[in-house]
Amino acid sequence: MTRPVGYYVHHQGAGHWQRAVALAGALRELGRPCTLMGTFSEIDTSAAPGPVLDLPDDRMTGAFDGRDGTASRPEAFHYAPLNHPGLRARMSRIAAWAAETDPALLIVDVSCEVALFARLLSVPSLVVRLSGTRTDTPHLEAFRAASRLLAPFPQALDGGDVPDWVRAKTIFSGLLGAEPVPAQPEDGRIVVVFGRGGEGGDHARLCEAAAAMPERDWHVLGPVTGSGQRPRNLHLHGWVGDVRPHLAPASLVVGGAGDGLVTAVAAQGKRFLCLPEPRAYGEQEAKAEGLARLGAALVHPGLPEAGAWPALIAQGLALDPARIRALAEPDALPRTAAAIDALCRG
Repeated sequence: MTRPVGYYVHHQGAGHWQRAVALAGALRELGRPCTLMGTFSEIDTSAAPGPVLDLPDDRMTGAFDGRDGTASRPEAFHYAPLNHPGLRARMSRIAAWAAETDPALLIVDVSCEVALFARLLSVPSLVVRLSGTRTDTPHLEAFRAASRLLAPFPQALDGGDVPDWVRAKTIFSGLLGAEPVPAQPEDGRIVVVFGRGGEGGDHARLCEAAAAMPERDWHVLGPVTGSGQRPRNLHLHGWVGDVRPHLAPASLVVGGAGDGLVTAVAAQGKRFLCLPEPRAYGEQEAKAEGLARLGAALVHPGLPEAGAWPALIAQGLALDPARIRALAEPDALPRTAAAIDALCRG
């Protein structure tokens, strides 16, 4: 019997889940079963290609700010609240799954604590290494505990302060799920995307942006705060499960440097105005710097002021879309799945 893989999915943002589903599907095609595990109360898990293990919530409140309410903790941990029954039940369930299934590997996307817990369970792990400078003790100890590391981006986008031994331990997957798709006719629209992991858009500032470029339709995907009258060329779609159909007719895409959006714009070869959002460890800033370095995106820090939009739009439209399309490697997903399967076989 083929030993299974577990895939731990963090609940902040949608990118971890999308990556997990893609890799689990590719592993299934190789005959390697994969169980997705995490807190999925805010996620539609119907796309999962295999078993799903819903874990008790370990958050202190409904939101997750990474703080555990303790004055001190072991230096190897980021988040370890005391007297939290949800956390206790969560780790117990992971341990019970490992004891029952004898997994070949646990993919951790992402949690320093789960990476270290896998080592204590005597389960080999593949720990996802996101962009940015992750030289703090918890990250470095999680990286040491892992059998290998997985960077879900091309090596050309690697940035931040990365120790040589960490980079040497890393498998660079490329942009997973970014298989190039045929170009479709563009209609001049600007599509602005806000993901789950950030603060969303501001209604008043979006109105100002659309008013500054009245000759173009603006389509906004994702959460927006505020309300009121808006220009006729501004269209708010709210949260959409799949942004790709909305990106197809866009002449320019505007959004953060999250994995999901970067992957989608690369697959469709879309000109990209990248507005990196504040993230721990400079994650989005590092990725945006890599895109700019390759000429694959125009980067601006934060949402521009109204008067800056016309020049930025002109610069964005002048980008060569072939630069970002080149990041979409057709074999990224099957190649990475094959590497994971080989890791399972030792």
